[in-house]
Amino acid sequence: MNRRKILVVNRIAEAGLALLKDRPDVDWEVVMDTPLEDFRTKLKEAAAVTLGATRFGPAESEAAPLLECVARIGVGYDAVDVPTLTARKVPLMVAGIANSPSVAEHAMFLMLSLARRFKHYDTMVRTQPQWAGRFADLPVDLYGKTVLIVGFGRIGMRTARRCNAFDMNVLVYDPYVRGETIVASGCKVARTLEEGLPLADFVSIHCPKNPETIGLFNARTLGLMKRSAILVNTARGGIIDEAALHKALTSKQIAAAGLDVFEREPADPANPLFKLDNVLLSPHMAGVTVESSDRMAIATIQNILDVFDGKPNPDNVVNREVLGGR
Repeated sequence: MNRRKILVVNRIAEAGLALLKDRPDVDWEVVMDTPLEDFRTKLKEAAAVTLGATRFGPAESEAAPLLECVARIGVGYDAVDVPTLTARKVPLMVAGIANSPSVAEHAMFLMLSLARRFKHYDTMVRTQPQWAGRFADLPVDLYGKTVLIVGFGRIGMRTARRCNAFDMNVLVYDPYVRGETIVASGCKVARTLEEGLPLADFVSIHCPKNPETIGLFNARTLGLMKRSAILVNTARGGIIDEAALHKALTSKQIAAAGLDVFEREPADPANPLFKLDNVLLSPHMAGVTVESSDRMAIATIQNILDVFDGKPNPDNVVNREVLGGR
């Protein structure tokens, strides 16, 4: 029997590993916090590798001569050199919709928390028994407000549905999605950021990080937003220019921001954004819940097994051109 080895890098829920117990043709090894050189050494025997935040570039690909599949435990893949895998005809798999509901919920949580001034009121109740000044700066509703969804993929679509349920006016900017698809989802099309940003009370970012979107939110585009607007990013750090965002927040060009992702991760404690009261932060956890961890683990391992079995799910393949006649 031709046994294949799967290298599982860092954390993955047991629900995923449980799938492997019924596969007599598969071995696996979980490696935690492995130095880069040791990781590359272990890749020599790997037919597949799962990736969290671990970078996978040409050196890692070269170290894995038996490689048949790379599977992300999630949906972002900016740390993976896709052209290198494509040149080898190795599919890069993502976890499909496994964490999409969780990210969409987190985006809504950030919008709601900032609109309703949750952090401020929590502190007020704990530290000011008389609640002095609670009427000085009132919160706002989501009801009736306009939200601009930037990126209408798996997560953007689910965030839009939730915004529709809150009776918001939903605009969508995604140059790669047909306008008919957006309208059929109960949303309106923003043909450009320049068209959508001045109209938006809330902006929620759900586009991938790539050369087109790095620095997409910069001094110019932030300057197009309403002074009362709230910006939320649960996509990837680097899509927002953090220096420009800091200036926009301190100058009151925009009202507030909710950030789950950062240009540098783990985030630098000295990041000046962290000192601002009008910023709500989380440590790149939007897509990580008890339930989504199980869903992502199952999807990740199933993606690998499907490749081994010659039937990869094309919806989960990033570089679909490698499929050929599969």
